[in-house]
Amino acid sequence: MEDVLMRIVENLVERVSGPMHLRVYLQPTMATIFAVIAGLRDARVGNPPYFWSLFSDPVNRAARLKDGWKDVSKVFALALVLDLGYQFFVKGTVFPLEMLIVAIVLALVPYLLIRGLVTRFARRG
Repeated sequence: MEDVLMRIVENLVERVSGPMHLRVYLQPTMATIFAVIAGLRDARVGNPPYFWSLFSDPVNRAARLKDGWKDVSKVFALALVLDLGYQFFVKGTVFPLEMLIVAIVLALVPYLLIRGLVTRFARRG
């Protein structure tokens, strides 16, 4: 198990400076753009900050998740496809767990962090 974890960490670190490393910057940027647009929309219609509402509003949780997924699904899918290509052409094999980790880090995390912050700042201004 420790060998697997070490391989995952080493492979993830290689993605930052190896072939196709530009996507490590572009995909979070795309997720951030979608998050800013959605966060401004949330502020305009009076929705609570996104990430917080997923935990604090069980009545609307499913609708909020669906709305968020609609925004970020394209970036997430692109992250999966690009990492599949990276693994296949650079490593010669495919590690699905690594693919999922990369897609989550490059697409979902930035989206979740930024959307609620934009909503909060837009309401203050």
